[in-house]
Amino acid sequence: MKDQQKILMVIAPSDFQGREYNETKNVLAEHGFKIVTASERKGECLEKLGSRVQAEVAIHEISGHDYDAIVFIGGPGASFYFHDQEALHLAKEANETGKVIGAICIAPTILANAGILNGKKVTAFETEKRKLEQKGAIFTGKDVEVDGNIVTANGPDAAEEFAEAVAKALG
Repeated sequence: MKDQQKILMVIAPSDFQGREYNETKNVLAEHGFKIVTASERKGECLEKLGSRVQAEVAIHEISGHDYDAIVFIGGPGASFYFHDQEALHLAKEANETGKVIGAICIAPTILANAGILNGKKVTAFETEKRKLEQKGAIFTGKDVEVDGNIVTANGPDAAEEFAEAVAKALG
């Protein structure tokens, strides 16, 4: 039942992409999913255009097992997680247990660095193409790409379609 399915949305402590966060969150909430927002630390996070969002949990305090999907939001701040061991572990753990994993904009690089995109069709913001391909991903350049349990998107204009793809992947 959807109202019991929980989605963890991971945002950077600063400079995350607000449209990607808000549009994705709103679409998923309309589908009846429970949304929990996480960041490097609990508390206030600053979107790249200045709005503020409260992270309810810190990523080091949680287990991917507690969520049906993990969604990494992009924006320049997402690079904070490119080599963050907690974020990489969260992505690996979610993948190992077959959870739906979403990443938008530059955030698919987090998944690539976690080693879970090898042989997978993905998309992302164009600047990430080389990094993704170096980690074995097949870059398609589409707005949204779904390959098994992995859902990726290329940026804010694809946020609603991205959210719908995550919802569909959750059944």
